[in-house]
Parts: sequence; C-alpha cells; structure tokens
Amino acid sequence: MSDDENSDGYLNQPMVIRDYLIRRKIGSGSFGDIFMAEQRITGERVAIKVERNDTNQLQLYFEFKLYKIIQGGIGIPRIREFNTESRYNMLVMELLGPSLEEMFVCCSRRFSLKTVLMLADQMIERLDHLHSHHYLHRDVKPENFLMGLGANQHRVYIIDMGLAKSYWNSESNKHVSYKNGHRLTGTARYASVNALNGGEQSRRDDLESVGYVLMYFLRGNLPWQGLKAVSKKQRYELIAETKASTRLEDLCLGFPEEFASYIGYCRAMGFEDKPHYNNLRKNFADLMERQKYINDRIYDWNLLQMSKENNKKEEKDNIEAKEDTEMVFVH
Repeated sequence: MSDDENSDGYLNQPMVIRDYLIRRKIGSGSFGDIFMAEQRITGERVAIKVERNDTNQLQLYFEFKLYKIIQGGIGIPRIREFNTESRYNMLVMELLGPSLEEMFVCCSRRFSLKTVLMLADQMIERLDHLHSHHYLHRDVKPENFLMGLGANQHRVYIIDMGLAKSYWNSESNKHVSYKNGHRLTGTARYASVNALNGGEQSRRDDLESVGYVLMYFLRGNLPWQGLKAVSKKQRYELIAETKASTRLEDLCLGFPEEFASYIGYCRAMGFEDKPHYNNLRKNFADLMERQKYINDRIYDWNLLQMSKENNKKEEKDNIEAKEDTEMVFVH
C-alpha cells in the first residue's frame, strides 16, 4: 500500500487525470498499476492502467496497440483510449470484475470439477483468439483472467498483455526460429518446462500453462509451490526439475485422465505446431457431458453467493416469525 492509499485501497486524495477521477487501486500488471476511475462527465466506471513514462521499460503503448489488434474477440476487454499526462502514460479500458485467483480464494482455494471445466473451455478459447493474431501471452496465470460485470459476469476475460510477444516473423511470413538461453518470462509456478529451461516460447507454452492453472484449481496447490532456494535462479531450477520429474499421472491423481492427457499433448507438441484448440475444448466438453454437467456458467462462487443470500433470507424470516409469535403472545 502506498502513502497515497488507505487500508481499503482508496486514495486519500482522489486524483484527476484528464477526464477521469481516479478512485482506488485495484491491481498491478506486468508494468504498471491499475486503478478504478470514473469519467467525470458521464460517470462511467473504467479501469486505468498507469505507468511512469520516465522508466526504461515502457510497455503500455505496446499493450494498447495489441489490444486494438485483438479487439472484437469474446473475452477481450474493450479499450477506450491511450494518453500521456505529465509523468504518466495511461491506458483506459473496460472495467472488469474479480480475477480467478480472487474467486479461488473466495471459494476456500478449491474449485469443483464443473467450474474448472467451464473455465478451461473459455481460457483455451481466449488463447486461440490471441494466437490467431500471431501473439503469445507468456504470463498465463489465474490473476490474468478476470470475470466480467453485469450481463457479462459469466464471461472470462484475458488481460495484461505486457509480456506478450509475436511468434511470427512478418518479413519472412514464417514462424520465428527456436532459440535457447532465454531468461524466464512469466510466472514460474505456471510456466512450461521449456520456458523454465530457457527455451523460446510458442503457442504450446501458453497452453501448457493453462494445464497447470487447471490443476492448481482442482488440487488447491501444485507440487512445486513453496520450494526453498538461496536465489531466484536456483528456485527456478528447482521448480523446473520438480515440474519435469513429477509424473502427470501423479500430478493429476484423483481427477479425470483428460487433464493429464491435455498437459501431455501440450508438452509433446513441436515448437511451430499449431494446437488443435477445438479438439482440446471438445475433450473437456465431452467430459462435462459424461459427468452430466450443464455448461450453464453457474460457477462455485455463484452457488456460494446464493447460499449466503438464502441464509440471510432464512435468518430474516426466522426473526419476523419470532416477532409475530411474540406479538400474538402479548395480545
């Protein structure tokens, strides 16, 4: 929490940037902080991602351009504008709801199989759309998938394109070549084995990361969490070793074989291979059907909310019934 914020994340002194009143900080991305703001004339609530423009790593304009390229896809946030104001660059975009990590915590750090399968379908679809424009995300994790608001509260959105990269050479009109010796880009917990070992990333790496996210949701944790090391480099090496040596049958033990098959498929893909996105989604959809689940977009957190509302209603009804009884007794 910065000196400008109180314990609830609200700014002690609401800032005005151009036509927007900055209300509170709602998150942090790869290269900037994100605030909830209001358009001063219309009152519309938006999200504004802000970066200082005096740093060496200016990423926000790249992110703005990429969002514009992929606009129109399902689960892609609508972009309002990009502006530079004094020391800051700002990206104004559609305000979305909580992240899947927040929902995971809300649900006591465990999702049901039905919820995970519904999320898997949308997450793969979002990456299919991004990849179809020749870009990789490179930081697939629960924090980078948000739920929508209002009529779109059932929809999963993919965000934070700050680490995205094209896998296509526009000059040769070919896939980029494989290279080794890269530093890890992304989040070690969910990164592919190839990425942890310094390999050039491609579409298979984004999808492999989805597999680890899904198992994190089902299991509540992953075997390589909490490993101790004296340096970040050594920690990454330990995670890579553990991830590569953990048998998929053990990682996915107790859950349908489709999850181990999914991760195995991603690992077995060639560097330039185009994933069969529709087949991957169909495998999970078929599993849903066999489990007799309906893809009604009613998630665990919706059921939790309904349960809380029912409990409140029962509590209210009991109080009213008690008051009615007491009135009859007095009479």
